[in-house]
Amino acid sequence: MTVRNRVLILVAAVAVLAAVGVASVLHASARADRRDHTQAGGPRVTPGAVTLTGQGSLLFRNMAWGPHRDEVVSVPAGDPSGARTASGVKCLRFYAASGTGVCLQAVHGAVSDTYRALILDARLRTVHTYDVPGIPSRARVSPTGHFAAWTAFVGGDSYAGTNFSTRAAIVDTRSGRLIPSLEDFRIVKDGHPYRAPDANFWGVTFARDDRTFYATLATKGSTYLVQGDLRARTVTTLHADVECPSLSPDGTRIAYKKRVKGLPKDAPWHLYVLDLRTMRETPLAERRSVDDQAVWRDARTVVYALPGDYGADLYQAPADGSGAPRRITEAAVSPAYVG
Repeated sequence: MTVRNRVLILVAAVAVLAAVGVASVLHASARADRRDHTQAGGPRVTPGAVTLTGQGSLLFRNMAWGPHRDEVVSVPAGDPSGARTASGVKCLRFYAASGTGVCLQAVHGAVSDTYRALILDARLRTVHTYDVPGIPSRARVSPTGHFAAWTAFVGGDSYAGTNFSTRAAIVDTRSGRLIPSLEDFRIVKDGHPYRAPDANFWGVTFARDDRTFYATLATKGSTYLVQGDLRARTVTTLHADVECPSLSPDGTRIAYKKRVKGLPKDAPWHLYVLDLRTMRETPLAERRSVDDQAVWRDARTVVYALPGDYGADLYQAPADGSGAPRRITEAAVSPAYVG
């Protein structure tokens, strides 16, 4: 092959790659533009006053296309697919309890995005702001509203594999005092002090006593449910194969996702509930892989997100393993029941 032909082939290849790149950018831009326009047949979303003290309300991040996409919206808890009231506050992850909210946001820069956590009051006004060291993943507020927690990916961007690193932080919402990483806590594993450079934490959930919390600890390729003590600054392993725990309203059970052998590597989880008194596991009726930190609607029902046409939809299932899962609303994620 002559030098001239090689040059022509190289020029043609560069032109093709450039065309593909331009087409990809244009496609992404067109899709982003479409997201700003209300989808036909989608949920009705209108701006209005949203508070964290509304009686019997369900709040979540609105995923429906239109001018209020990504905003925290409110619907009646008894009518989750009804008309949505948009707050104007945009979050990637959100949670609220007892008049306190936590909102994890992206801050778009010229070169790359950064992330932050906002502590919100009952009217969704910012009380405290904190830098978040990676992509936001989980968010929780204690039942009293006195503490908030969040998890971020600081290496990797998915729980499905094993090559990732997370950072879990807890803040006292009254004083603003931040615990930037649970990795500073003393670990007690199988009754003995434990140290490992690969220890990761995520998915904090709080008890009502403003002292006890639960989370996932990952180390040496395994995951564990840990019980944490905010005063003693310790975490103690309780049970293996627990990820993204969520404590029931009465404090006796944990809803969580569990890796099940035989499932695809990118979708390895099923939902379970663990009885903390007996350590008995109950698989829930949802047979699809759920990559979410479930929320308890009440003592009998858990709510969680699954992929949907506009990002995610919310489903619920009985906490005792009976019945069948049911979609309760579309284009929604990060639910929180208030009031």
